[in-house]
Amino acid sequence: MRMTRIRKRNRDRNKLARRSTAPAAVRGWSDGLSDVSIAGDPLAFPHLARTDLPRHPTTVAGHARLIREIAADRARWEPLVRYDALTRWYARLETGPGYEVWLLSWLPGQSSGFHDHGESSGVMTVVQGELIERSLTHAGEGARTLRPGGQRVFSSGYLHEVVNGTLEPAVSIHLYTPGLTEMNQYGGTALPEQHPQAQAGTH
Repeated sequence: MRMTRIRKRNRDRNKLARRSTAPAAVRGWSDGLSDVSIAGDPLAFPHLARTDLPRHPTTVAGHARLIREIAADRARWEPLVRYDALTRWYARLETGPGYEVWLLSWLPGQSSGFHDHGESSGVMTVVQGELIERSLTHAGEGARTLRPGGQRVFSSGYLHEVVNGTLEPAVSIHLYTPGLTEMNQYGGTALPEQHPQAQAGTH
């Protein structure tokens, strides 16, 4: 029998209005020329002002790259880390169109329990300590140790448990796309009907 609990989480998805600024007036020169008239329109030169680079990642590879960049920037996330003796601690690091990034801390013995992420897929990485991930599919149960430098990529409906089985605290970073709005909790041996094949891998 499946034990399910759905956690609805409201997310602030309001986007900041883009600020528009009027172009600065071009200062005249004694000979009638200006820097702009000499150099031409900067937007006409793709090598100077490229417009084909996405501001936010939109692919699995882009999400994995963003997680690597955030993990490497310890000054960004390390001062935010807190620990809670009663439950896992978490804080949202970043949001963008169609995704959000979370920072989690794990004291020894703390676990997520078996769960999925609803319609969200994502990427996770450990940045401090070690975690154990147990995945559960119709093919059976698998377990792996997650250490700094590795990544796990998972699809929507992926069922797993993450636990700190060491004697030291651990910290991880998780990206969900779309942003996480529900989690279904399962009993240790319960499987959802027609559970989709996990598309997870280490990178």
